[in-house]
Amino acid sequence: MINFAQHIPTTIHFGKGQVRAIEVELKKRAKKTLIVTGGGSVKRNGVFDAVIREVKKANIPYTELSGIEPNPRLKSVYKGIDLCRKESVDSILAVGGGSVIDAAKAIAAGVKYDGDVWDFFTKDISPNGALPIGTVLTLSATGSEMNGNTVITKEDTKRKLAIGSPFLKPTFSILDPEYTYTVNRYHTAAGVVDIMVHVFEQYFSKTTASDVQDRLAEGLLKVCLKYGPIVCEKPRDYDARANIMWTGSLALNGVVGDGKKEDWATHAIEHELSAIYDISHGAGLAIVSPNWMKNVLSKETVGRFVDYGINVWGIAKSKDNMAIANESIDKTREFFRLLGMPATLKEVNISDEYFERMAKDAIRDWGQIGYFKKLSTNDIVNILKLSL
Repeated sequence: MINFAQHIPTTIHFGKGQVRAIEVELKKRAKKTLIVTGGGSVKRNGVFDAVIREVKKANIPYTELSGIEPNPRLKSVYKGIDLCRKESVDSILAVGGGSVIDAAKAIAAGVKYDGDVWDFFTKDISPNGALPIGTVLTLSATGSEMNGNTVITKEDTKRKLAIGSPFLKPTFSILDPEYTYTVNRYHTAAGVVDIMVHVFEQYFSKTTASDVQDRLAEGLLKVCLKYGPIVCEKPRDYDARANIMWTGSLALNGVVGDGKKEDWATHAIEHELSAIYDISHGAGLAIVSPNWMKNVLSKETVGRFVDYGINVWGIAKSKDNMAIANESIDKTREFFRLLGMPATLKEVNISDEYFERMAKDAIRDWGQIGYFKKLSTNDIVNILKLSL
């Protein structure tokens, strides 16, 4: 295990009716807040009304920014920054899933910066401050409600880039599993995949003696295997929604990856896909992840796949190591299929037209792709070809 530092400043209010905590949380830090939302589902299902009631109880003036897109766009971030400055906003409340929260984070950083917020994504510049952010989560997937990461797409150049900063960690997050009841099956399943691949990116590592993190990772994956199909088939099952929601937060709040060299190759590749084709992030990960596994499996890496196969999937220890590894990969693909996720790029109308460009752009944007196995341009192209 390698050295690490950890600080999670986000106060989590988890469970039914926890939206009432907004009143107290806003009174601590806000004089005027910007409420950021997505395409309108939170207004149709009553979540927005519940939030507004609490904001009014706190006697905090607010303004709204709606219409944040899946794979949030830089143009929406600019709009939010301008609105915050014009309205003298001093805090942000994001009501939605990971895309809404990511946009809110970029806005929060941009308001405190004299230059172009895109500098944080393309130059060696980090935020040195941000407006305080609160979140009301409506989709279990990205873990953005409990970490300092944000991913934004610049639409005209088709670049989808990420940054991380401790200033972007939410000060509080409302996690009410009932607020995810109306999420459709497809996006529920995509969220489960995203959670699992977040764990994979930290679990598949060459760092040794990280038993605590590895057992935590395996436990989170087993929760996804148990409850993933249930939330897809029974969307109003509170216990299933609650377990998936909390797993999503724990999967990417830093704890699973503390003290380890993390990989993130699958995310780097998928970001290129969704930047160009605007597909669901979770669906792209479902397609790419098992093929990344095939590419990185070798005599040097097989041990981690053996752990994964035995401890997560319950594959018999008596089998040959390579047989266990390959079976674990097959089971991963089968599980994503069971959830209703695509298995090939052709299923989402993606051809090989931009494979070379994607591979080059990924390496340009990320520098090194992969730490479990460092990927070359050819490796990335081959993974994409396997994904056809």
